[in-house]
Amino acid sequence: MKNFKADFPIFSQTDAVYLDNAATAQRPQQVLDAAEAFYQRHNANPLRGLYALGMEATEDYEAARARVASFINAPSANNIIFTRNATESINLVAYSYALNNLCADDDILVTIDAHHSNILPWQMVSRQTGAKLVYLEIQPDGSYAPEAVDAAISPRTKLAALTQISNVTGRLHDVAAIARRVHAVGGVVLVDAAQSAPHMPVDVQALDCDFLAFSGHKLLSPMGIGALYGKANLLEAMPPFLTGGEMIDSVSKFDAVYAPVPHKFEAGTVNGGGAVALHAAIDYLEGIDWETITSREDALTEECLAGMKAIPHVHILGAEDAADHHGILSFTIDDVHPHDVASILDADGICVRAGHHCALPLLTSLGIPSTARASLAFYNDEEDITRFLASLKTIRGKMGYGE
Repeated sequence: MKNFKADFPIFSQTDAVYLDNAATAQRPQQVLDAAEAFYQRHNANPLRGLYALGMEATEDYEAARARVASFINAPSANNIIFTRNATESINLVAYSYALNNLCADDDILVTIDAHHSNILPWQMVSRQTGAKLVYLEIQPDGSYAPEAVDAAISPRTKLAALTQISNVTGRLHDVAAIARRVHAVGGVVLVDAAQSAPHMPVDVQALDCDFLAFSGHKLLSPMGIGALYGKANLLEAMPPFLTGGEMIDSVSKFDAVYAPVPHKFEAGTVNGGGAVALHAAIDYLEGIDWETITSREDALTEECLAGMKAIPHVHILGAEDAADHHGILSFTIDDVHPHDVASILDADGICVRAGHHCALPLLTSLGIPSTARASLAFYNDEEDITRFLASLKTIRGKMGYGE
């Protein structure tokens, strides 16, 4: 395996095994350099200054928007709204679209394995509009049963908030098939691609989703930058989520004319450096190519899952097949709390997440209070897996349970 870690400065500063990639990714030098170059060479307020430096900053910012559009195959750069993260993107849709279009006669379809960021906004919409929340439950392997999909979608379904890859089970869902069903009854579809965008090609036109959200920080770029894709007709009809500087064409004492899409959704000073870094992150990922990334992550996941299955008292959530985990392995150990699991692994220099992973409704439905989670990226390697498995084998013994 190629040593991709050489591109990531953090791995020259620590020998920790980083297996919390589903929470946030590390940043390669190329991305850090791009952010630094923006602030060293082009730092001005994008979209505002008419002087040369200001126009350079604007060009960099808009080039990043175009790069995001090409990354997810959006028809136009104007389909892309920059936000802080996927959470803000989903909230934008909830406040600007759902509150203005849903009513008490409508259903909001939510997948039970959604991150809280794709549940709480719809709870808010339900409370304020009277629309009913309908949950699509999963099977033990993390998939949706066809009959469950049939039961969840009805002529009342006016919005579906779908998770493309679960951050707990790693299951990839056929959101395009569900989107077709929702569109057939007159609903719109939002896809949470926070876990999928860093690990596989995402094509909004092939998915035919109406909205799609992802976060830059899971995609090798800095925290504080994300994106929302929206179909043009929907974005044009939606009022702005936030109001203030730069999202207007004109303002009088008692009225305002908003700027065209996408700028009417980007109030205030934008995250120019973050957008430029996201541009560089996309360039870096696609410079490797998706086949290399997915095949490497699949191989590491298969090796890790096989090793975990061989350890007594370790139980993995979701499917038996590693191909259905997409680098995410949530697990429990008999008689050992996940927080203790994470602490013991940390003492051995291994970083995993422990808790409910911001997916408490899913774990509640499965009857599991919390789990530990190891999540992989293409820059992990076989030594990481070896060290993780070696430490995992010792945990019950260290807790006084023997083997």
